[in-house]
This record gives sequence, C-alpha cells and structure tokens, in this order.
Amino acid sequence: MEPENQTSVTEFLLLGLSENPEWQPLLFGLFLAMYLTTVLGNLLIILTISSDSHLHTPMYFFLSHLAFTDICFSTTTIPKMLVNIQRQSKSISYTGCLTQVCFVLFFAGLENFLLAAMAYDRYVAICHPLRYTVIMKPHICGLLILLSLSISIADALLHSLMVLRLSFCADLGIAHFFCELAQVIKLACSDTLINNILVYLVTSILGGIPFLGIIFSYTQIVSSILRMPSAGGKHKAFSTCGSHLSVVSLFYGTAFGVYISSAVTHSSKDTAVASVMYTVVPQMLNPFIYSLRNKDMKGALRKLI
Repeated sequence: MEPENQTSVTEFLLLGLSENPEWQPLLFGLFLAMYLTTVLGNLLIILTISSDSHLHTPMYFFLSHLAFTDICFSTTTIPKMLVNIQRQSKSISYTGCLTQVCFVLFFAGLENFLLAAMAYDRYVAICHPLRYTVIMKPHICGLLILLSLSISIADALLHSLMVLRLSFCADLGIAHFFCELAQVIKLACSDTLINNILVYLVTSILGGIPFLGIIFSYTQIVSSILRMPSAGGKHKAFSTCGSHLSVVSLFYGTAFGVYISSAVTHSSKDTAVASVMYTVVPQMLNPFIYSLRNKDMKGALRKLI
C-alpha cells in the first residue's frame, strides 16, 4: 500500500463491536440504556452531595468530581457510537478521532488520579483521625484536583500531538467503537516506535504511581483497623472505605482484564468487547456502589427524594 500523508486523511472508520446488521438495534438499545443510567446516576450523586450540607466533606468532594468525570468519560465515546448506528455509518472525521483520543486519555487519567486522592483521604481519616481536618483542608483538596487535571491534560496532549506526526495508509478501519490510541497507532504507515515507547512508559508511570499509592494507603488502613480494640470500631472503619475499595477493584480489575485479554488474543474485536468493561461498565456502576453501600449517601438520597 502506498502511504497516504496524514494531511489528506479526512476520516477513519469505527468498525464497532459487530458488523452484523441484526445486532445493531440490540447494541443501540443496550448502550443507550447504559449511557442514560450512567448520566442520570452520576448526576443524582452530584445533586445529592451539593444539596446536603452534611456531605460537604473532602470524601464527597472527591466523589462529586469522580461522578462528573464518569459522565464526561462516557459522553466522549458512547454518543458517537449511537449516532453511527442510527445513521448506519461507520465514519468519524480525522479531527474528531484525534479529539476523541485526547479526551479519552484525559478522563481516564483523571479518574485514575481521583481514585488515588480518595484513597489518600481514607488513609488520613482512618490512620490519622485527629489530624484529618488539619491535613485535608479545602485548599489541599483543591490542589489535589488541580494537580490531577494538570497531569491528565499534559498526558492527553502529549499522546495526541505525537499521533499528529504519523502518516496513514489506505486501510483506516479501527476495530473498536471509539478511537483508542493503540488502535490508531496500529493503522500508521510511518515509524511508530517512539509512540509505542511513550505509551508504555507514560502509562507505567502515570498508572503505576497512583495504583501503588492506593495499595500503600489500604495496607496502612488494614494495619490500623486490625489494631483497633473494638469490633464496632473495626466495622465502622471498614464501612467508610468499602465503597471506594469496590470502585477501585472494578476500575483496575477491568483495566487489567482488558490488558491481559489484548495480550492473550490477537483479535481486535475481542479486545474491543473486553474494553467495554473498562470504559463503560465502571462508570455506570459507581453510583449504585456508592448509593447502596454508603449509609450517608442513602440517607441523603432519601431526603432528596
């Protein structure tokens, strides 16, 4: 195939999860339901936190930002898929694809850092309860959010700008339901060594450091809880971080599942199906986890309703 310069590429093709026409109405209905559940559930979390003064604490401050991030993350990918199914089209513009790559990286990175900030908040609350209000001051929480935003923006822009230097061939079909960075790089005709090195290096650093921070936080939390004398104190301490631990397990569990499946299978379609568990399911289930497992949230929801 003769390489075609990137400036002349006008669009890519999102091949989706299945090319079978009989599956398209089912996929449309399923993803529409999942998207609406994600948006409405997370909006309800934000509204509940903002309307109840008892929830104006660092823990719920981070949770409201996580809920907003989940809405934006889902909005970056699912609506375009629904529009393409409705129009019976697979196209996405070159600019639209790069924009989608950028925002997916940004919101995925932001969610990663928010989960780490929430783990640190629980660590301080359980291991250093007397110093909690001193350490987790409003301006400290704001700085953690600002730092998370800055790093996520830098990461997203770095990879997006590196994609701009690539040239693409005639085959522009992406075996996915959104423009994933790894799939876009695979389509390039030019040398992608630097891009691949950056992907592995930056992902290892920006994904590994927050993950190790979460592991350290929960190691200290468990150690502190086990030293508590009363069973009631242990139960209360576990209940305060149970919801966050469930969300962390879901987010990282599905992410590692996608990584392992992509390493084991060479089928892009199988990887695309597996990535739904990472990019759609956690964002949809987070509101249910926090509303069903958290007594404060359940009480605030009852008041709101």
